[in-house]
Amino acid sequence: MSVAKTIQSRIAGGVMAFSLACVMPSVAQAQKLSVLTWAGYELPEFFPDYAKEHTEGADITTFADDNDALARVRSGFHPDIVHPCTFKLTEWKSEGLIQPIDPARVKNWKDIIPALRNIPGVVDADGTVWMVPWDWGNTSVVYRPDLVKENTDSWTLLWDKTYAGRLAGLDATDTVVVAAMLQHVDPFNASSADAEKITQKLREQRPLLRFYSADQASLQHALASGEVVAAMGWNVVANKLKEQGVPVAFMEPKEGKLTWSCGMVLMKGSKNVDKAYDFINARLQSEPSSHLISEYGYGSALKSAFAKFTPQQLKDKFLPEKPEEALEKTFMLKPMKNSNELMSSFEDIKEGG
Repeated sequence: MSVAKTIQSRIAGGVMAFSLACVMPSVAQAQKLSVLTWAGYELPEFFPDYAKEHTEGADITTFADDNDALARVRSGFHPDIVHPCTFKLTEWKSEGLIQPIDPARVKNWKDIIPALRNIPGVVDADGTVWMVPWDWGNTSVVYRPDLVKENTDSWTLLWDKTYAGRLAGLDATDTVVVAAMLQHVDPFNASSADAEKITQKLREQRPLLRFYSADQASLQHALASGEVVAAMGWNVVANKLKEQGVPVAFMEPKEGKLTWSCGMVLMKGSKNVDKAYDFINARLQSEPSSHLISEYGYGSALKSAFAKFTPQQLKDKFLPEKPEEALEKTFMLKPMKNSNELMSSFEDIKEGG
């Protein structure tokens, strides 16, 4: 989710295209690989080997969220590689936007944590591979332990009237899923009656919130200033606040954290398939992938990337010492059956409906 779904002063804005290296005269006419990815993942330290091998570079465009990525492709943008999250994979497949991946061409395929390869839709029952998992993280409550004393072990903190006006919500599918959890209904297979219960819970929360945001930097600043004392957020918010020396906790809710995973898909009709695999392989290495952990506190899909950190270092990053075990037990985001109905209701609620 994923992506580094943040991203501090190093990121210049929404759409960003750049060359990974100076264009040499001999390759000036070479066709560049086109990549559509989350803001924060366009940084060259995530794929240094690609720049060495392809001096013409790559054109990289960033998106704000999964819906933004889909909208761009639906409107006619044709990248070679896109970086969606697994719970949106069904839409990419059903609309015929992507083509299967050949795992034999993915050098570190077997180093990917099995629980991520086993997410429904990543690999079909017949063995067809549709995505190369690359990153994952958690959605939970980021809060100020110096300012919050109640409900510090439950999602209900974000519905606590004690902190009305000092809470922040997440403008993402995650919010709908949490509302469903608190109503004891299955968010991924919600009936119309279930959808109404979820909507009711979201309406209860709306007047308590300072704002909704998918911009993790905004959440970070609001928490650092004390404007907000608790917010739904991702790992990076807690990690960046900790780096600033701000008292912060990343909750372990008794109802369970959410986990998302994202990865690379190959677009149908790509004219740069060989370069696409080179890019995937450049990203899917333990050293560049370990930057996910060190820079953002997100999890890498690779076992070897986690092996670079001590148990204490992982704990300090709010990550599990044994990611393989943690991912087997987590509450993983996946496609929602009534997604359109639920997200439409959520949009109305955000606007005061």
